[in-house]
Amino acid sequence: MAQVTITINSREYAIACEDGQEFRIMQLANILDEKAKLLTDGANQISESMLLAMIGLLLADELSELKKNPIPSESSKSLFDKEFLAKSDAEMAEIINNLGNRLKVLAKEINLL
Repeated sequence: MAQVTITINSREYAIACEDGQEFRIMQLANILDEKAKLLTDGANQISESMLLAMIGLLLADELSELKKNPIPSESSKSLFDKEFLAKSDAEMAEIINNLGNRLKVLAKEINLL
């Protein structure tokens, strides 16, 4: 069994994984770290457990949206249509920006408690 050290929100974590999965674990950790940076940008100190919960909510919301509007299969020609891709990118960017803004508001409200 392999072990890889990942960094999320400037904290290091030792993670065990199957041999050969180290790169994938690091890729996934980078996604979590990006979400953490998005949530902590400009916010006061957020506890580690609160940050974890907020990242989980953000990812769960993204997954829920993807389940509602699945990307067509690779065999579908529309997947390679430039107009379709541009529209999908714009929609995803808007969803992510909206989620980020909602979570920043939530983080500020939590800090006021």
